[in-house]
Amino acid sequence: MSLKPLGDRVLIKPEAAEQKTASGLYIASNAQEKPQRGEVVAVGAGKLNDKGERMPIDVKPGDTVIYGKFGGNEVKVDGEDYLLMRADDIYAIVE
Repeated sequence: MSLKPLGDRVLIKPEAAEQKTASGLYIASNAQEKPQRGEVVAVGAGKLNDKGERMPIDVKPGDTVIYGKFGGNEVKVDGEDYLLMRADDIYAIVE
């Protein structure tokens, strides 16, 4: 199955949560922080402006991005977890 986000929405595959601290201690699953970094999987066509023209989205599939900790909606597709969020909720592209 494939998903095509609508409007200015972006589908992101979050990175795995940290399971070990820098000192080597394992973190319990309920204490792990939600990842704030992931890979863009699909991008919508963009938002319409006042003139009815599509405004392009700054990210493209394959980009690694940083987003808000509580942004977007979690969706599960074919057993995989994804985040569906607005392009405005993405803070930066990792280069």
